Amino acid sequence: MNKYVLIAAGLVVLLLLVNRFRTALSADSGKVKGMIENGALIVDVRSVAEYQSGHYPGAINIPVDQVQKRVDEFGGKENPIIVYCASGGRSGSAKSFLESIGFTNVTNAGGLSNMPK
Repeated sequence: MNKYVLIAAGLVVLLLLVNRFRTALSADSGKVKGMIENGALIVDVRSVAEYQSGHYPGAINIPVDQVQKRVDEFGGKENPIIVYCASGGRSGSAKSFLESIGFTNVTNAGGLSNMPK
């Protein structure tokens, strides 16, 4: 019995750490809101089905597995870009890729729920 309690407690701690790490990697909503007000490109990197089920107003959909093929749709490499997904993982991957090819102003907003209201 004690073994299972320890395993469950360990899993809870792991989930809390993963969530904290994911939040730390995403931008704060005040920064994102300011970028949106200043005309940043908002890109939803979730699947087409996820996007169609609901997305942030004004966001375009470029699924993470299509980012490399559709890089020209992101505009100039200095343009402000906000990427988001469901939890911050896919948008983190998109941000890393874009930065690796020279984009200089990409912000990972995390998940759709992290986007400003």
